[in-house]
Amino acid sequence: MDLQNYSLVSEFVLHGLCSSRHLQYFFFIFFSGLYVAIMLGNLLIVATVISNSRLYSSPMYFLLGNLSFLDMWLASFATPKMIRDFLSDRKLISFGGCMAQIFFLHFIGGAEMVLLVSMAYDRYVAICKPLHYMTMMSHRTCIGLVLVSWAIGFVHSISQIAFTVNLPYCGPNEVDSFFCDLPLVIKLACMDTYVLGILMISDSGLLSMSCFLLLMISYAVILITVRQRSAGGVCKALSTCSSHVMVVTLFFGPCIFIYLWPFSRFSVDKLLSVFYTIFTPLLNPLIYTLRNEEMKAAMKKLRNQCLAFH
Repeated sequence: MDLQNYSLVSEFVLHGLCSSRHLQYFFFIFFSGLYVAIMLGNLLIVATVISNSRLYSSPMYFLLGNLSFLDMWLASFATPKMIRDFLSDRKLISFGGCMAQIFFLHFIGGAEMVLLVSMAYDRYVAICKPLHYMTMMSHRTCIGLVLVSWAIGFVHSISQIAFTVNLPYCGPNEVDSFFCDLPLVIKLACMDTYVLGILMISDSGLLSMSCFLLLMISYAVILITVRQRSAGGVCKALSTCSSHVMVVTLFFGPCIFIYLWPFSRFSVDKLLSVFYTIFTPLLNPLIYTLRNEEMKAAMKKLRNQCLAFH
């Protein structure tokens, strides 16, 4: 296709969450409060884990601290701009900014998926192989698992953005969301991207489904193993893993829906996008801390240390 007769797109127009001016003022206040809560909640978890040597040396809490760190980035790649756009008449984003959002979404999202699998593996070893736990889940192993999650997220994201950034965009330039997402952006290219879109989105769908299945299998193995050992242990295992299962469901559900049916757009997709980019990072600190006495005790100790310091 000869692109010389077309003007290349230098920016995209985001439709945002809604067009109502009154609702946008309400959303500005609402999501500003949520974003502050996300950053403070996850930062508190990270600070608590780092400041407490016992938690930092514990594989479960070390991985939890890294999950909170990723959640802060997941909530930050698009939310601040979305909040600012609530006060703007035209919601514009540069071409580079749009590509950056796609990159960070898939980088952080991919890393978090793999990290959740690592956390499930940690629970498997702790419950099914308790005598070998400290050997199998050494601090070196935990650091390796975190680095692997970041590496897989980076490779996954690069594979997505390498094709997207080189597509010819010559109009239209309107994205029906509050941030640039892969299925929405590639269909704006002025060429037939159906096959390429299937390949690229299958990459995201494959990563989401494979991680989700690994997680479900690991938790099933945990419950079966505990049930074979003692009937009373099932309740304890359920209590230990229930918070992880809740996080997995909240995070993977919207991702799988969006990337398994990318060419059938529904208005509910915006809600799902809000859910896994904003509400999941908000709920993670609540799920992991409100049900965890050890974490609450460590936070109380950190608070007392801060008060004593002042």
